[in-house]
Amino acid sequence: MTAVTDDPARPQAKVRDDRWIAILVLLAIAVFLALFFVVPLAALLMKSFADRSGEFVGLKNFITYFSTPSLFQSLWNSVFVSAITTVICVTLAFLFAYALTRTCMKLARIFRAAAQIPILAPSLLPGISLVYLFGNQGMLKEWLFGASIYGPIGIVIGEVFYTFPHALMILITALSLTDARLYEAAESLGASRVRTFFTVTLPGAKYGLISAIFVVFTLTITDFGVPKVIGGKFNVLATDIYKQVIGQQNFEMGAVVAIVLLAPAVLAFVVDRLVARKQIALLSARAVPYAPKKNPVKDWSFLLYCLVVSTAIVGIIAMAAAASFIKLWPYNLTLSFDNYRFDLMDGGGWAAYYNSIELGLWVALVGTLFIFAGAYMVEKMRGLYALRGVVQFAAVLPMAVPGLALGLGYIFFFNYPGNPLGFIYGTMAILVVNTVAHFYTVPHLTAATALKQLDHEFESVSQSLKVPFYITFVRVTLPVCSPALLDISIYLFLNAMTTASSVVFLYAPDTALASIAVLNMDDAGDIAPAAAMAMMIVYTSAGLRLLHEGVSFLILRKAQAWRKR
Repeated sequence: MTAVTDDPARPQAKVRDDRWIAILVLLAIAVFLALFFVVPLAALLMKSFADRSGEFVGLKNFITYFSTPSLFQSLWNSVFVSAITTVICVTLAFLFAYALTRTCMKLARIFRAAAQIPILAPSLLPGISLVYLFGNQGMLKEWLFGASIYGPIGIVIGEVFYTFPHALMILITALSLTDARLYEAAESLGASRVRTFFTVTLPGAKYGLISAIFVVFTLTITDFGVPKVIGGKFNVLATDIYKQVIGQQNFEMGAVVAIVLLAPAVLAFVVDRLVARKQIALLSARAVPYAPKKNPVKDWSFLLYCLVVSTAIVGIIAMAAAASFIKLWPYNLTLSFDNYRFDLMDGGGWAAYYNSIELGLWVALVGTLFIFAGAYMVEKMRGLYALRGVVQFAAVLPMAVPGLALGLGYIFFFNYPGNPLGFIYGTMAILVVNTVAHFYTVPHLTAATALKQLDHEFESVSQSLKVPFYITFVRVTLPVCSPALLDISIYLFLNAMTTASSVVFLYAPDTALASIAVLNMDDAGDIAPAAAMAMMIVYTSAGLRLLHEGVSFLILRKAQAWRKR
């Protein structure tokens, strides 16, 4: 009989296999970010230094840009409307967040849900609604006292609508982290409410405020939808890129404008990161949760304020929904489904809508698994510090890059003669990888945050028991982090449905998307059908959001049963 003995080489071989799997996964993510993010931006930069024949001309294109008053004016216009939008939006969002977290007003959940509606809509939608509300034949045009909605006024209003929920989420988080003992100390020292607000509330939320300011500024200066629809003759950098590339086929100058647009976005991102490093913990282990006290005057005042803001948000969506059913505004107000007969109009027809759903599903599936696996390797693997650091650094960069700049870089890289990856140009595949790369940062940070909450003992115990890390990943990490996985998937799907800037240069006739159809129909003067397609995006996004909540409830009830006592 042969004695059964343990082979001492087998555990070591298994550890080596695990290590090689981790290296391969990290390399795959690094290659993905290099090919679909870094290299296209490098191609964009190189194009800005070349002429139409491809010859290197140094800074000639940039000199031409800054010496052309009409082009240089767009830079000032972009900074101007972005600054105004930031001040208005952050102020409104701060008051709204304060009402939700620091008062006992009723209907808080309804107001919070209403404030999230703009996330479901493409940025083109508020521009279309504002045309119907305040345009030359708008139902409320008298409210502007003779001013035109086509220009900075319309852009600012539309951008405030578009960026409001992003600022609100940040500020709600900032105002929720409060130690009640600070307010008790202020009250015992006889400080007035105004002084308490400026000495306790604002300092406690300052990092959230700074972050919200840079997020709103970046989203506004890089947005393409609102200024395209309602900007009129008021040019901004985003629309200049579109005009240079689509209108004049001047790719070199389009690249220059994209680089100029990239500069303030990157600057805002870097400053935000530097400020975030200085943030200190606002809650200690002995902190007491803050519970607002009932104050009828304060509660009813903020309820009225939230009612006004929520009505404005819902009103913009409702205007687009109503316009989509009206035959001919304002001459024939008969309700009809004619505007939803997309196959009879320019823009891609119903196929564009189905393409958007297909894109959203692919991005949600592939992006969620790929991004979460990458975050896991960065956060949980031991060793490989250089490779993990490179992936972590590259993962946070997409947040600072405008979609138009990334999309233009894809043209120069994937459409370059001899590129072995050129076969994906004009296919659904390039739209999927572009969308995943464009929105990579937020899901990565979400996954990393969830993974940091898991103790490293899980991996240590698995390693001591000679269990491969991928089994621990499937059996422990994925179920525990299922809330983050679901949040990442719906985030990617919604952005894939509503994005236009990053894919506007990349679609083919058979891969047109719903957001692009909205743009094309608006260009063709079919504003009501454009509103109808925009509302289809809203309806679909809202439906998937509700489905996500239902699936989350069913899955988390089982996967998160360990949380219950």
